[in-house]
Amino acid sequence: MELSATAIGEVVHPTAAYYRPPPETQEQSGPHNEANYLSEPPWISSLLNPKNRIQSLDPPLNPLWRVDGCAGLGSQYYVIPLFIQHVPPIRMDVFVSNSQPHLIRDQLELDKAFHTKDSARLPRLSIARHIVRILQRWTTTDFHDLSSFEKFYKGVPFGSRLILDNMSLDADQVHVKVGLNHNLEHKLLPLSRLADLWGPDFPFPPVVDFFDLHVVRVLHDSVCLVRINGELFIFKALTSGAKYLYHELKTLCTIEPHENIIRRPMHVVTKRCNFGFKKAIAGFTTFYHPKGTLRDILPSMRAHGLLHRVDQLKWSIQLTKALEHLKSRSRTYYPDLRLDNIVLSETSDVIMVDFEQRGVWCEFAAPEVNAIEYIRLMATDECVPESISDKYRKMMEEIVPGFEELESEKYTNPEYGFNVPWIALSEPEQEAAEVYMLGRVLWCIFEGVSGPQKAAVWQSYRWEPDLEFPEYRRTPLAMRALIDKCTRGRRDALGNFIIRQNSQLVLTNKPVSEQSAEEVIQVAKRFWSTEIEVAEKYLELRSSQRRKGGWNDNYYGRPTLNQVLEDLLSFQNGAA
Repeated sequence: MELSATAIGEVVHPTAAYYRPPPETQEQSGPHNEANYLSEPPWISSLLNPKNRIQSLDPPLNPLWRVDGCAGLGSQYYVIPLFIQHVPPIRMDVFVSNSQPHLIRDQLELDKAFHTKDSARLPRLSIARHIVRILQRWTTTDFHDLSSFEKFYKGVPFGSRLILDNMSLDADQVHVKVGLNHNLEHKLLPLSRLADLWGPDFPFPPVVDFFDLHVVRVLHDSVCLVRINGELFIFKALTSGAKYLYHELKTLCTIEPHENIIRRPMHVVTKRCNFGFKKAIAGFTTFYHPKGTLRDILPSMRAHGLLHRVDQLKWSIQLTKALEHLKSRSRTYYPDLRLDNIVLSETSDVIMVDFEQRGVWCEFAAPEVNAIEYIRLMATDECVPESISDKYRKMMEEIVPGFEELESEKYTNPEYGFNVPWIALSEPEQEAAEVYMLGRVLWCIFEGVSGPQKAAVWQSYRWEPDLEFPEYRRTPLAMRALIDKCTRGRRDALGNFIIRQNSQLVLTNKPVSEQSAEEVIQVAKRFWSTEIEVAEKYLELRSSQRRKGGWNDNYYGRPTLNQVLEDLLSFQNGAA
């Protein structure tokens, strides 16, 4: 089955149990059309026909643009104009529709771009090189000169878009449409408004102007490496969901410092908005750790024989201490524990980053968190029939009264953030869920992998993992026992039945040549129907026993963070 945005809803997400595609996509997808595609194409649409091939993907002699990466399932590309001496972090990314004819998808490698995100691999794909050529032609033909483009670029609203709305294999035929994101700037808040919400004594970092930041590289859809007065910083900003940005800023400014948690923001970054001419907070800066994340470091070190037990234990102990610190000293939760959110300092110590508190994908999350998240998705996803979503909305109202208010885009200064499943949990339940995620991360650390082999079909890695959780090859026996205790209650993942193979979703139990897209959809439907049923029963039991006062907040009997730390220290002392 073709890996596409539609496939997320009808296979990868729990919505697959009840998925009903939007009317405009019903005739564009499905096994019938895919079968037609797999048959031999007629000459008019064949790649053997010279008219259907790209003339060139060679970079221009003096390229004016660079592609740094992508997001949005291959629909959003981070681009930087190379001819502007000091590029402000406007984040005017290129957007390409996922709904393209197969002729275009194949030649531009859009299926690969769907799961390839990083700057090491993405710029080599055909779509990235094609975008560079398209922007080269657009910049030089639609503007009087490069200085007039620079004036235009610096005058658009933050988070505006360059939309390629008629993609063609001929770069000269592609129309570049500018989408001015006035809506985002309308939602950005001035410092004075946040001070009203957070109190007059809130410890805001120093303020710097947006145009004093000069982009070096775009690292993520929300993160840029920037230079301010010659010094490098990380600039964090969101072009959607500004409420998470403000929640993270508040959290980082108020939690008690710890050596393994990212420092409080160095600056708040304000920008004069076109809408109402207010000066709003567009983001903040944090300290830059150039070594990168454990996601890339672990498999690289293992491949080169540089991953040593002393480091694995040190990192594991540091993470556990940091989590315990957040729980006991700041009374907050950390739902984002995965390798992408752990960087290495210059002294090779781990640093936890990303405090938006949005959570991790279901393969890394504890089953009790997933149970609530599945019900939330059923209640709110537009592709679930109304009669079904009504049922689950009532369930969610019992679990988190007023949960739909947290779903809105408005920042309302909620004390515990916007993560509905975690807000529903008691503090002991939150700790048990953190221990589960910690167990998954410990497995990655001791196995030296970037994540489970089948964790997320929409994400591939520079260093692809070679085994699946909870398989063990390199982890010491004592650590295996600890990881198993931490991950009590774990359930089979979708990856046991459906995986990404190259750029296709395929069943694990049949040769690819003997399966159809419809079979993949049906297997996913059965899997998610079972998971939702299990989630409902768990939540009904939890609700019933809580009313009676007999609910065990550590339902699966996992160790506490302090008990995990004791085991790690004991193993470290024995291994010394």
